[in-house]
Amino acid sequence: MQKKWLIYGAYGYTGELIAREAKKRGMNPVLGGRNLEMINYLAKELELEARVFPVGPSAAENLSDIGLVLHCAGPFQKTSAPMIKACLEAGADYLDITGEIPVFEHSFAQNAAAKEAGITICSGVGFDVIPTDCTARKLKELMPDATNLALGFDSDSGISPGTYKTMIEGMGSGSAERRDGQLVPVPIGSQRRKIDFGRGTRTAIGIPWGDVSTAFHTTGIPNISTWIPMKRSRIIGARLFSPAGSLLAKPVIQKRLKKWVSLRVKGPDEKLRAGAPAYIWGEARNAEGVTTTVRIQSANVYDLTVYGALEVVSRLLEGDYPSGSFTPATLFGADLIEALPGSGKFEVETVYPV
Repeated sequence: MQKKWLIYGAYGYTGELIAREAKKRGMNPVLGGRNLEMINYLAKELELEARVFPVGPSAAENLSDIGLVLHCAGPFQKTSAPMIKACLEAGADYLDITGEIPVFEHSFAQNAAAKEAGITICSGVGFDVIPTDCTARKLKELMPDATNLALGFDSDSGISPGTYKTMIEGMGSGSAERRDGQLVPVPIGSQRRKIDFGRGTRTAIGIPWGDVSTAFHTTGIPNISTWIPMKRSRIIGARLFSPAGSLLAKPVIQKRLKKWVSLRVKGPDEKLRAGAPAYIWGEARNAEGVTTTVRIQSANVYDLTVYGALEVVSRLLEGDYPSGSFTPATLFGADLIEALPGSGKFEVETVYPV
């Protein structure tokens, strides 16, 4: 008999997309969240079981018969740790769709506890970070002696309310990269280069993407940076914006910005998602100066999150995987991304120094 599993935060933008697709596929997750009216409304429509409880000290009591939790309730820096604790207590596998570096680092720190509890912890089973994590794994396989790794993506996707609020919470923190194995903060806008993500060369900026954490655990490569395209004028704006970060991080400002998001941001509809694929890029370099570049096209960032999360859920429910803390690519390999709907195949290019 298949293990019972739960989507927590099922009435959020991405959680609801996952719940609806799961039902369409004949899966029967339990829908969880803390808002009684919203969770019951969705559960009734989809004819699924509902559980209403907050993420906190008593959360494990609601997971006594649950074998796996897919955690979709952000901001994950506040909700992930208590849900992982609940899963450890209940003996339930833990997945989430975060892209937040501190959450990944906390997940990896639970490796010994997860092994003792006999559960699998895998953060980042959505667009954050399946495509780039698989790209990192592919590059490591192609260049085992790589010393530097750069990863990034280009997409015209819209943005969900939850993602917007997470970005607001991160204001003032700047960017980050991995240097000699250590996480290092860097000023936002200070990392710039030209990159062809898959549809022409564009100016790009370094961002604090989750792979700064996950790709190190996946590959062991000591120097890692993460990138997105951005117009030069906006990069200059980001550099000017950086000193204002401390002001924007103040609770009163954060509260007002989040209220604006709740009132004004709805998230991309199906038509927008269908017309906005993502272009994934990765570059590895070794000490001799040999450079290998990998590109792959995937579905829209939100659709890929739905496909990726449900693929990982299905594999864990049906297969026998080791306990401990993992990245998606360490559990399932680089070809996980190629197996998802809307994804192409890896394209590889290697350049040797003259």
